[in-house]
Amino acid sequence: MNESSAHSSAPKSRRTVLRGLAATATVAVTATALTSGATATAATKPAAGAVETYTLKLVHLGRTGAPTTAHRTQLTALSGPDAGSGQVPSAGPSDPAGTVTVRVPKGRYLLDSTITTETAGGASGVDWLVRPRLDVDRDTTLVLDARTARPVDVLPPDAGAVFRHAGAFVEVAYQGTKGFANLITPSSDLRVAHLGPATERGAVRAWIDTYWNGQRGTYVLGYTFTSDRALTGLVRHPAAADLGTIVVRAAAPASGPGYGFVDFGPTVGPSPALASALQVPGSATYMVTPERGTWDVVYTAPTASDEETPNRYFALGTAVAAGGTTVLAFDTPVFGPALATSRGAKPAAVRTGNTLAVALPLLADGAGNVPSAPPHSAATTTLHRNGSLVGTRRGTPGHASFTVPAGRASYRLTATAKRPHGSVTAAWTFTSAATGSATELPLSVVRFAPSLGPDGTAAPRRADHVGVTVRGAAERSGVRSLTVSVSADGGATWTPVPVRGGRVAVTNPGPGRPVSLRAELTDSLGNTLTQTHIDAYTTGQTAPRTA
Repeated sequence: MNESSAHSSAPKSRRTVLRGLAATATVAVTATALTSGATATAATKPAAGAVETYTLKLVHLGRTGAPTTAHRTQLTALSGPDAGSGQVPSAGPSDPAGTVTVRVPKGRYLLDSTITTETAGGASGVDWLVRPRLDVDRDTTLVLDARTARPVDVLPPDAGAVFRHAGAFVEVAYQGTKGFANLITPSSDLRVAHLGPATERGAVRAWIDTYWNGQRGTYVLGYTFTSDRALTGLVRHPAAADLGTIVVRAAAPASGPGYGFVDFGPTVGPSPALASALQVPGSATYMVTPERGTWDVVYTAPTASDEETPNRYFALGTAVAAGGTTVLAFDTPVFGPALATSRGAKPAAVRTGNTLAVALPLLADGAGNVPSAPPHSAATTTLHRNGSLVGTRRGTPGHASFTVPAGRASYRLTATAKRPHGSVTAAWTFTSAATGSATELPLSVVRFAPSLGPDGTAAPRRADHVGVTVRGAAERSGVRSLTVSVSADGGATWTPVPVRGGRVAVTNPGPGRPVSLRAELTDSLGNTLTQTHIDAYTTGQTAPRTA
């Protein structure tokens, strides 16, 4: 067994998804109800100024009703002198089997207890008991009885699916303090129960996620609740039509085929998540419960050696609807400059006073995913002012900062990166003067979208159409002119191709040959862009496989 449990006074903040709490049967374990396994006696109050403490006796019973030592109980203080901290008390030399006695300050606590039972065949049953409200104001005995728990009966619509692991999580808020408890287990025999009285309305947030391997891919069935109590059991049997599908597709990087990794989990709230190897070129399929909210995908591309810095792509907050499919493609050409389009995104280039700063991803993949460590052998960013060199910066592609004179002038900004195969260059011209606050510079980019197979190559000797999309300043102010050229000899010669309906017609060369692309753009205000992709993509040895 590999159950784990932890506390935190401030778990990672994420956007909350609220769902109605399923009907539950509860078992009250209070400090005054002797019939429910609790006893209480008054205690003499300490002298003024001293910390008021009481004895808390915890009696653990397994599924047979007998005392058990296979338990792990945690107390997280929600008030009092220890508010925000937690402890896992252990039995003392005088404690009977299954009993733990601890002295704690007066206050409110979150208590959770994991009781493990060995079942037939050597498997383990896990019972997680959660008491979100434990008010300690006298000596108290609590009986933590695994028999009060009810099954987590969550099943995917695939009878042959194999259970991988599950996670159950609780967060309790009280007077500005948050307590957190969790259980992560590889056991499919999981049961849960709420103990004790309800706490304040809406103070308890609960999450349960189960992960399965099925014939079509991985099932991630997750549910979240907000209420005044923890869960006692959970039954969910979604149909295939109730689930959304996320397909993660990755092409082979310049270093060649290999194994990448996909980290997959919900955006909102805690989860055990899932990390899986992915042979590339290839794809992985996830069937998920849309009511769990959006999903985070982190793809790590293969590396040529252990010394190479891993290159990761982040697709956070991916939405999917019941019955719908979302495809996320990574490491697919054409690699080039990209501008963030989400609301509130920071500009890629700004002028603040006499400082001109650029942070423009120059090697985003064909879907616009920004790499954390894009493979490149050299990168420079150069700035000219009125034809004179201001400076050249080397390092991260498309990232640089320059100090320039205050007066208005014409600028030429050029960013270049050499990839393992080919290169990307973008050169912008614009006018600029000193500003009192950060002001976005009028940069544009062109995104190319050829028709590629799952391996990231195009069909050889085929008439094809390449999508052409303008982003940035020209998208907002309008395009005065746009010319696209194609080269099949690494940029030695170029052939202009007309842009019609947002596409250009390209006849792909023979097998294993590269295609280079160039765009020359002028926006309605006279700002320009020349963007060149040497070996933008290649043709395959045969016609590409269908997705």
